[in-house]
Amino acid sequence: MASADPPAFLLALSGPSSSGKTTLARLLRDILPSAYILHLDDFYKHDSQIPVNDAGIQDWDCLDAIDIPPLRNALEHIRAHGTPPPDFVSKEDQNAVGECGISSAVVDKCRERVQQFFGSVKDKRGAKKTAIVDGFLLFSPEMADLGIRDQFDLKLFLRTSYATAKTRREARNGYVTLEGFWQDPPGYVDDIVWPNYVKDHRFLFQDGNVDGELDQDVCKKIDVHGMPTDAQGDMAKVLEWATDTILERLNNGLQ
Repeated sequence: MASADPPAFLLALSGPSSSGKTTLARLLRDILPSAYILHLDDFYKHDSQIPVNDAGIQDWDCLDAIDIPPLRNALEHIRAHGTPPPDFVSKEDQNAVGECGISSAVVDKCRERVQQFFGSVKDKRGAKKTAIVDGFLLFSPEMADLGIRDQFDLKLFLRTSYATAKTRREARNGYVTLEGFWQDPPGYVDDIVWPNYVKDHRFLFQDGNVDGELDQDVCKKIDVHGMPTDAQGDMAKVLEWATDTILERLNNGLQ
């Protein structure tokens, strides 16, 4: 961790496109006190600076599409002050997110557990905020080299299948960008999104197989907590797992 007692708890949610990161981030924002979200998508470069592949298609799903210095500065500001930079404005919140697909009872149960925890530790915990950082490329080795991956107090990795990612991604209408609007062209998931995900995340999996089991030794080494296999496609289980893992880490930090 970057400092002894930072004013914010930095929580990272990463995983493939359409794995539920933004949905989970918004659910957690609603149940964690003093929580807010930063989206990696808010740190894309200008449209004209997005890399173009050999077929002449912009690649929005690679590291070179992200403006790293502002991202690093934002994380450092949060760690120092507990809040995003004063000039930060999210464009990602202009993009639609589908229904979360879970009952209010599940959300209320998780919220109650969080409230009980914070009520029991309020004297130790103080007014520390929770910064939820949501992004498709937060845990890659390149992000470690750039000093991004180790900024986080807890790293949660979500999973989804190729078929689900393709269906969900292709159902989206498009994305607000710094200078306009982007809509995936035909074949974008097969040609760009999924190959990039495999390239950047196979190191987390046994034998590099992203359809297989996570390599627990690698995950433990870089302190990444992988979503349980049986939670895939079930946001209620994902939220319960995330809540359990967050409270466990916070509790350990108070001991």
